[in-house]
Amino acid sequence: MAAEAKAIGWGGLSQVAKATGASRNTISSGLNELLHPPMEKAAEASTEDKKTRQRTRGRRLPVPELKRQRQVGGGRKRTTDNDPTLKSDLDALIEPFAAGDPCSPLRWTCKSISNLTEELINKGHKTSTRMVHELLIEMRCTMQGNRKAKESGSHPDRNDQFLFINDTVKNFQEDGEPVISVDTKKKEIVGEFLNKGRTWRPQGCPEEVNVYDFLDPDKGRAAPYGIYDLSNNVGFVNIGISSDTAAFATESIRRWWLNMGKESYPDAAKLLITADGGGSNGSRVRLWKTELQRLSDETGLEISVCHFPPGTSKWNKIEHRMFSYISQNWRGKPLIRSCQ
Repeated sequence: MAAEAKAIGWGGLSQVAKATGASRNTISSGLNELLHPPMEKAAEASTEDKKTRQRTRGRRLPVPELKRQRQVGGGRKRTTDNDPTLKSDLDALIEPFAAGDPCSPLRWTCKSISNLTEELINKGHKTSTRMVHELLIEMRCTMQGNRKAKESGSHPDRNDQFLFINDTVKNFQEDGEPVISVDTKKKEIVGEFLNKGRTWRPQGCPEEVNVYDFLDPDKGRAAPYGIYDLSNNVGFVNIGISSDTAAFATESIRRWWLNMGKESYPDAAKLLITADGGGSNGSRVRLWKTELQRLSDETGLEISVCHFPPGTSKWNKIEHRMFSYISQNWRGKPLIRSCQ
């Protein structure tokens, strides 16, 4: 840095200090050494270097440590040294909004650094966003979102329910009978509306959609009802534009059977359906049972239904075997009805 300042000439010291962020005193000390080098020490160092090169020829030498320019204890004191209540006041700002295990060394806060800095300044502290960020790191705080981890109270027989469903599915599969997982995906507005996610497109040419997500009465909403075949690992989706009723759910299963199931299981005598406990295919919906009986009479299949316990719909196979891939393939694209 001193050599650069010397090469620039007048004003070089200030320019180098501004460009590098180094202290002017440090650069000035380097300039003094360049202008007035200690001759005896330089000669001794030169002789010593020659001897060292002769002794260590062909070997890698350790990099010499840089000498400290600033004296021990020199420089401006840290903000927390001059303001001992800064850290405690910052902790007090975080505490009302803190969450997580109080015994854990990691804490998180929903307040931004700029807001925390502003409130500390209002309390009379002389600080900056950089200082607040350093203190938050020292206090083991990070910015995080909430996470779904807490479950409602479970029934003592819940594990037995899962074991029963698992054994029933295995028995049907061993007998070569169809086993399907059914569920309704979240209803979506049909039309040129925003859909979260990103997709590859030419730069500067994003697909334009409506600013407001107001329902178009002519197009309505789409209710995708999915049927996932556990044995063949294939799926079927029936899109409804009316209400998601038990009749619609049964009609979707009927169409799956006529288009895919009958061909895949020509000798089937029974059908097992696994579903969550609510919605159009809920365990207490009488219309669902009535419509399934009609389907059984039409197809000649003995239909059995296994409902998952309340609060465990994510265990349904269709959730992570089929619906997740639909979301990935559909991201960043509006849902538009095709004319075909």
